[in-house]
Amino acid sequence: MASVSAPLLESIKYSRGSFSVLDQLKIPAELTYVPIYSVADGVSAITTMQVRGAPLIAVVGCLSIAIELDDDLKNKKQLTSIPEFQNYIQEQVDRLIAARPTAVNMKREGTALIQFIKDISHTQQNIDTIKLMTIERIEDLVQIDFQTNKSIGRYGAEEIFRKVNQKVTILTHCNTGSLATCGHGTALGVIRSLHQNDQLEHAYFTETRPYNQGSRLTSFELLQEKIPSTMLCDSAASWLMKTKKIDAVVVGADRVIWNGDTANKIGTYQLALAAKSHNIPFYVAAPNSTIDKTVTSDLSIKIEERSPDEVTQIAGIRISPEGISVWNPAFDVTPGELIAGIITEDGVILPSEIQSSI
Repeated sequence: MASVSAPLLESIKYSRGSFSVLDQLKIPAELTYVPIYSVADGVSAITTMQVRGAPLIAVVGCLSIAIELDDDLKNKKQLTSIPEFQNYIQEQVDRLIAARPTAVNMKREGTALIQFIKDISHTQQNIDTIKLMTIERIEDLVQIDFQTNKSIGRYGAEEIFRKVNQKVTILTHCNTGSLATCGHGTALGVIRSLHQNDQLEHAYFTETRPYNQGSRLTSFELLQEKIPSTMLCDSAASWLMKTKKIDAVVVGADRVIWNGDTANKIGTYQLALAAKSHNIPFYVAAPNSTIDKTVTSDLSIKIEERSPDEVTQIAGIRISPEGISVWNPAFDVTPGELIAGIITEDGVILPSEIQSSI
């Protein structure tokens, strides 16, 4: 497959030898695509959050490898042996995983890519053919992610509507739509599917401080598709649950471990606690690639801590006094016992079913 593009709002633009990502730091003021010429560019885009969302991070990281491989295949010819090529892939995958370590998808896709190259190297000795096969495998990730998200949206919409049995009013957090994936989205994909089925009454979403993914990105997507929606401050969520008819909460995930404990955007844990208090089912929507059975404790999940400037400044304008101490974790971990179901591309499972289901 030489050319792929994401449907709906395009988070990426890719054709063989050309790759750019939508700079999400500039939304909603402008839609600007940033060219990616190398893995270093991919790492930069991920670290600075020009691209974000666990599924998209994995795709962007792998496509940045494909861009370098295509250049090497056509021009540089620097990777001339299979061992050299395998070492190169391992180094680039390690760099990309380190860019944002809490999200597990890049690790999963990178590990699978390394194994793919080992497997084909047993029967294929032509290094250029191996490079081309690697590029083609990476390119397939775009359509795979889109179809995965469509399935998540379908299963999630079916589950929630079946329980409510009337038009659904729902709350979500952060941005988990086309801007966090290769199209449709995970948690926002569930909302999108409900809307497409004429089963959505209203979607509420948090502004999601400190990076404002809700107020900048989710609002942009919902407005673009004319999905009935209302934004609220993060700190208003509990009062919303008490005073409005909220049928369900659905969020995305950056990592789900063996017992269902889920790492996601900071603020997710408090939403789960509030939902539990108000007897509102709390769902996590995430692809199987987000599930990490190798981690047995939430304490083993590396929680990324980011710059204080993200809290003390908005759009480069300081809103807090110089010298104030800031704690800025990018994620928290919601215990599996607070989660009603995990919506994957294969259906909805209980946190207790992860070990036997995936």
